[in-house]
Amino acid sequence: MSILFLFEKTENAGQACALELQMQRSGLIDIQTQNSKIRVDLRYSTKDNFIGFDVYGCMTKAYLQKQAAEHLSLAANFLEQEKRGFQLLVYDAARPAWAQKILWDSLKKPESSKHIYVANPKRGSIHNYGCAVDLTVVDRKGMPLDMGTEFDFFGNLAQPRLEKSLLKKGILSQAQYANRLLLRKVMLKAGFSITSSEWWHFNYGSLKMVKNKYKMIL
Repeated sequence: MSILFLFEKTENAGQACALELQMQRSGLIDIQTQNSKIRVDLRYSTKDNFIGFDVYGCMTKAYLQKQAAEHLSLAANFLEQEKRGFQLLVYDAARPAWAQKILWDSLKKPESSKHIYVANPKRGSIHNYGCAVDLTVVDRKGMPLDMGTEFDFFGNLAQPRLEKSLLKKGILSQAQYANRLLLRKVMLKAGFSITSSEWWHFNYGSLKMVKNKYKMIL
């Protein structure tokens, strides 16, 4: 029996989701129980993602380690202070190791550059320990802010390390850059760190730290 079959969506809304139960048994927290104002749209529980198919199946809630979830709640509160009525929208959070391998294998990039966009499952991702989150900001009408690219855009325009040069060339607008800075400001203030290649990705701790503190979600 395949993993995807085990976690596929069911017509019985009352039936427990095996993947969500696994998250809960692993001690992870549904982030919306920490802060109900955080929105969730798990892209890997839909076909609206870079591989074009549903990876997580029945899971629709986003999970993190308790401390990471608490600090994400802080970030949501900081955002409300900066822009009343604006909210965080989470695209992905804790991710099982088997799903990491699916993403890695499905990424149509040269093997030598895949690691820029998706963590090698042999090394592990901070997502696999419940301490990374992919997210954006939505306005008072619930519309995602223009960040210059969509989530999981695998190109130069998504990379924070290139923003200054993209601004000079007019490829990234000042408004798009300001939106990224708003997201970055509240996440950094809440204790998360950024990556150089994805504006939407934030870590709560280094890979070495989370490996020492938590078990990988298998």
